[in-house]
Amino acid sequence: MSSAAAVPPASRRLDELRAPDIDRLITERSIFVQPLGAIEQHGPHLPFNTDLLIADRVSVAAVERVGAEHDVWLLPPLAYTKSNEHAWSSGTIWLSADTLLRVLDDIGRCVAMTAARRLVFMNGHGGNSALVGVANRELRLHHGLMTFLAHPGVPPDQGGVSAADEHGMGIHGGTDETSIMLHLAPELVDMGAATRNVPDALIGNRHVRFGGTVGFGWLSNDFGSSGHIGDPTTATVERGAQLFDAAVAAFCDALGEISAFTLPM
Repeated sequence: MSSAAAVPPASRRLDELRAPDIDRLITERSIFVQPLGAIEQHGPHLPFNTDLLIADRVSVAAVERVGAEHDVWLLPPLAYTKSNEHAWSSGTIWLSADTLLRVLDDIGRCVAMTAARRLVFMNGHGGNSALVGVANRELRLHHGLMTFLAHPGVPPDQGGVSAADEHGMGIHGGTDETSIMLHLAPELVDMGAATRNVPDALIGNRHVRFGGTVGFGWLSNDFGSSGHIGDPTTATVERGAQLFDAAVAAFCDALGEISAFTLPM
């Protein structure tokens, strides 16, 4: 092996390694990051790959920043996930809950064949969150991994915040998501098609609302044929840059804690 071959790839992408590199570079300290996206409708103004692009870009930026420090390795993003709340829309490509659970278990099984013991799902699609939480425990049980779920930003319906005039309802294609896309891929955004679509009828509810104490089943077209839920008309490039930078910084901090995290045995 040449001396050049002993240098770890600058990108820290698992798919760019060669087979001998796995035993040489991957250790019990290593962290694998698996970006999870979606290919689903995002209203008339955003592309189908919105969640995928955001999750992947945050993951790449964080691994570039702290990958060497915390021995983080990036897995290729998983585009197709559980998007059946958008199944009504042609172009949405989704996996059933059972299929995605099996896929995540297969990924965990493969990770467990390496020396790495930590697997982080960077999830860009809120519809995956509950299922990934289940998968994390299954992976812990079946494969002995320490498993983690992170988001570019906590979804508003899961305790996060959205723009003030969205009243906590900006959960899909609203101000923040549109702003980040204006920052990352403005050529894919059509602000001329952006309209406000906030479910005002839920604003007065204390419990049964997005982010309330009582959850409810919903499909995105329950709130109108446009498919988005929020107010993209107030999105800006500047807000998107701030949100993206904050997401990367937060994930870098989280990776530091994940690196030091242990479970009492």
